[in-house]
Amino acid sequence: MFRVLLALRVGLVGLVSTLAFLGAGPAAFAGGKTLAETTPDPKAVLAVLNRANAAQIKAMRAEPIPVSTGGAVREMSSNWVSAAYYVGAARLARVTNDPEILLFLTEAGEHYNYGLRGARSPKLMLNADEMAIGDLYEELYARRRQPGVIMPLRQRLDWSLPHLARTPVPEHLVWWWCDALFMAPPVLARMSALTGDKAYLDAMDKQWWRTFARLYDPDESLYFRDERFIERRAANGRKVFWSRGNGWVLAGTARVLESMPADYLSRPRYVAIFQAMARRVAQLQQADGLWPASLLDREAFPEAETSGSAFYVYALAWGINHGVLDRTTYLPVVIKGWKALEGQVLPSGMIGAVQKTGDQPAATKVDDTGPYGTGAFLLAGLEVMDLGKPTSALPLAEPAADAPDFIAATTPTPPAPRTVRGPEEMARRAAEMKAVAALAYDPEIEGPGLAPATVPAAAPGQPTPPKMLYRMAPPPAGQDQPRATVRYAPERYDDILWENDRTAHRIYGPALEQFEPPSTSGIDAWGKSVRYPFMTRQLRTGDQHAYHGEGIDYYNVKTYRGAGGLGVWDGGKLWVSRNWKSYRILKDGPDVAAFKVDYAPWTVGTGRKVWESRTFTLPLGTNFTRMVSTFGSDSKAPLTVAIGITKRPTADKAGELTVDKARGVLSFWDVTDPDKGTMGVALLVDPRQIVGVTETDSDYLVLLKVTPGKPFVYYMGAAWDKGLDFHSRAAWEAYVQAQTPSFDPAK
Repeated sequence: MFRVLLALRVGLVGLVSTLAFLGAGPAAFAGGKTLAETTPDPKAVLAVLNRANAAQIKAMRAEPIPVSTGGAVREMSSNWVSAAYYVGAARLARVTNDPEILLFLTEAGEHYNYGLRGARSPKLMLNADEMAIGDLYEELYARRRQPGVIMPLRQRLDWSLPHLARTPVPEHLVWWWCDALFMAPPVLARMSALTGDKAYLDAMDKQWWRTFARLYDPDESLYFRDERFIERRAANGRKVFWSRGNGWVLAGTARVLESMPADYLSRPRYVAIFQAMARRVAQLQQADGLWPASLLDREAFPEAETSGSAFYVYALAWGINHGVLDRTTYLPVVIKGWKALEGQVLPSGMIGAVQKTGDQPAATKVDDTGPYGTGAFLLAGLEVMDLGKPTSALPLAEPAADAPDFIAATTPTPPAPRTVRGPEEMARRAAEMKAVAALAYDPEIEGPGLAPATVPAAAPGQPTPPKMLYRMAPPPAGQDQPRATVRYAPERYDDILWENDRTAHRIYGPALEQFEPPSTSGIDAWGKSVRYPFMTRQLRTGDQHAYHGEGIDYYNVKTYRGAGGLGVWDGGKLWVSRNWKSYRILKDGPDVAAFKVDYAPWTVGTGRKVWESRTFTLPLGTNFTRMVSTFGSDSKAPLTVAIGITKRPTADKAGELTVDKARGVLSFWDVTDPDKGTMGVALLVDPRQIVGVTETDSDYLVLLKVTPGKPFVYYMGAAWDKGLDFHSRAAWEAYVQAQTPSFDPAK
């Protein structure tokens, strides 16, 4: 019931005040000029603002940054003194896009790790003054969309919500002083706008009206600074209403309305109180255009004071620009106020006559300055600049995201450590930083649930690459050139990897027998779409079976022969070795990759023992690896060696095999995967050794007659139709048929 009566009383008082304020009609302008013609020149105003802002930044940079910022009144800090300035500076940066302003603001955010003061106690954590810097973090987040920028702020606000909305209303308020309505509520309202979470706005709304009920005087349409002043009277017997305190409220209301949805239930109340306060404030403007420090006792403080006045000029001009206040009524007040503020600009460019920090009216000197006064002055001037424009609707849209280059240019770069001296150490440092960028997990690229990365458009004549979860880091400098290479990979269970500029393969080592039993001696084939080595970096992604921009391992060997693995055919059955037992790298590029492996003895048939040594050679410029195999045995009888190609390496259906026994050519074309494409495999064997071609459930096999102790030669090749060289079965088979292999083991 009390709130209803109070609302009615506010409405009646506001109506009477409006009639008294308007008088006989609009104020007349000299020379018969129209209202639009009397508005200050925006370019001239902007020049004043830029000068004031540059002077403020210079002054703050000149002061050492204190370890504890609670008492900082001139320095860059994280307290409300600086935070109120950051609000105005951030709005100026929206207009000018001046990189120096954004750099300074970012330096502040970076210096304080985007954190908030008040961690010493829960009471301080709720202090609205400590939340005021949140607007800076929200502004930088809106322009950069870097989640870490608002993460600490959001955590603090989340913690505060139950206290702000606590029911029943506690004896003591969270926002017990009127300044608080500028410091915290706009931050909460804006967090709702940025995140889409209405809880921040709802909690703000509850606490706002509790503060209103305690401190708002409906007779004067003004706020007491806090409950101590309700019964206090000035020397002239009138109530004590602090100019800057009411400036905080009026400006804070404007900032809240900028973020509040147009259909928010209590929005009309904010507008009504804003309009009532604006009427009263306009009535209290002095002849010189400013407002006294004590609004109802100008004789007590007759000197100029600009911090409250600047907030009034800001709020009234803002009301005009957004259709909340009548233009004809309030424009004379704003223009008069702005002219008076310009008259208080010091030779340095900063606004003077700023009342010092405090909680009530106080005497002010002409040369008194303060960052919060500059912030209010900037806000006022920016709204004055827009007086000649059409009104703009509320709420306001958040600023658009900056371009990456602009973000980089306005983000401070930390200097290298003092220990980094000289060209060699600088080069080492640069390499270290590049490694950090290349090797670190990036949640924005690799995070859970992310959509696949954008795959670049295929080059002319090239197929569309597979879907890509994320693109792996490029190779280090100097390692992006074509090269034939072989590497033992103990980190991948003893794999041996070899590749050149066209193809890539691996075989499996002893460690994998323990990790994935029963692994065997098949040969793996990878798709490749770059000319330089990529297998090691592909493995380091932790998901080599996915495409990361350079190739893919989707060919499944299992315990089968893969792409050219072999075994001994005996009794209508294939007998295969386990993984290699020893290896030796013979040549690691750049023109040739060559290595040798030995396979431990294994049983064939009813008890015969065999073992094998094999040399692999892959030069640049070919898809074929040349292999020289030598079998040993406990029997001198000839062996039938079976060289195989897995029938179903990527699908349930078997791929197609073409056999030319006369030339010793077996060519395989796999089933096409709709996304990953098709693998082709080929074997080149000495036709004089062929004794047959057969198959098992898992493999196509070509059978060769081999004498123990006598080396023989065969070639294995593989291609990927989404790679760089072959995009059809016909192209692959033409290439295979054009080969002229040498089967002389001595060559």
